[in-house]
Amino acid sequence: MDQKQLSYETIALVLDSWEELRRIPDYESVAGQILFQRLFQRCPQAKILFGFSMHLDHDSRELLDSKRFKMHAAYMIQMLDTAMNMLGPDCELLTEIMQDLGRKHIRYGVRAEYFPVMGEALVYTLKKVLGDQKFGEKETRAVQETYNDLSGDMIKGGRRSQSQPF
Repeated sequence: MDQKQLSYETIALVLDSWEELRRIPDYESVAGQILFQRLFQRCPQAKILFGFSMHLDHDSRELLDSKRFKMHAAYMIQMLDTAMNMLGPDCELLTEIMQDLGRKHIRYGVRAEYFPVMGEALVYTLKKVLGDQKFGEKETRAVQETYNDLSGDMIKGGRRSQSQPF
């Protein structure tokens, strides 16, 4: 991540929004479910990466009640939580971690074009959970900028580990 591009204000807005999310009871499950439902709605082929049929409806009880769905959804929020904790002083280490994650994700079948969809799903989730009062335009832009940097590192890592485009 190019920390020089992320201003103190951007990082502060992201961390403040994330802290608001953490205050919600069972936030990992709540936010994770919304995030994955949105991802699967916007990118049905992503369901296959998590062991679900592409044709399974993103609102179906079969999906939402699945242990696998709940586990992956909560785990994604935990991973984002870890990344949020590393913003700022641990930026170089975070860049290495994100590039390594990118290398791993290509093995799972993740494609570069999935990242913007996940970014949109993240913003959607924060807006839905926090509401417009706590997650307005400034917060939205800050999260988008930060996510783009983090996912950019993952894409770079994925591209370095293979000869074909990620």
